[in-house]
Order: sequence, then C-alpha cells, then structure tokens
Amino acid sequence: MTQGGPFQPFAGHKYISVETFRKSGEGVKTPVWFAEAALDTPAPVLYVYSTGDSGKAKRLRNNPRARVAPCDMRGNVTGDWVDARAEILQGDAAAVGMRAINRKYMPWKQLLDFFSAFRKHERIVIAIRPA
Repeated sequence: MTQGGPFQPFAGHKYISVETFRKSGEGVKTPVWFAEAALDTPAPVLYVYSTGDSGKAKRLRNNPRARVAPCDMRGNVTGDWVDARAEILQGDAAAVGMRAINRKYMPWKQLLDFFSAFRKHERIVIAIRPA
C-alpha cells in the first residue's frame, strides 16, 4: 500500500469513508472500496469508483474538497480523517485506477462488473490526493 505519508493509516483496510461536500457545505460520508496504484509520483493517490450519476460524483463536480478515513463496510470510521482533493479521471488515468481496484478486489469486483453490465450507468474513477 502506501510508503508512509498521510494515507499510511489506510494500509490493510478494505474500505474508506469518503466525505464530499454539498453546495451548502454539509458533508456526506460514503463507504467505498479503494486501491492505490504504484505510480511515479511523489504524492500518494487513492482510487475509488462509482457511477457518474451518484451523489458523490455530482458533489465532486461542484467541489473537489473531500476527507477520507478508514472504515468498516457499514461506514463506521475506524481511524482519523485526512483532508483531501478528489478528481474525476478520464482516459488512461481512469484505466490505471480501475486496474488497481480490480486487482485488489478480485474476484468480487469482476462479479459486480458482470451484473452492472445489465445497467446503463456510466462508471467513473475518482483520484483522491492529500490536500
């Protein structure tokens, strides 16, 4: 996972809580799967995926501010919050993030992909970096 830095406490966890912010400033927390890809960048990057019409995607399009914390599958936070910036990725950058998620959650992610193929929702990849 991470080689230190602000995301080190997430090592070994399956879920993070991502808090995104409404236009009013109110935070909305969502538990998600996440992965980190080995990139040649000095700052760590966490990847999550979602549908393009999800609430978190809509909120991130309006405001890239986010917070992340390790959590369980129900969203109960198990560690400290880290301030972050989130960005919806396109093209090759999105593919890198999706490969990292696929590797970490094999075979469960592939099973979900099979069933989601019957739904017509655009899937997006979000990069989360320390603020």
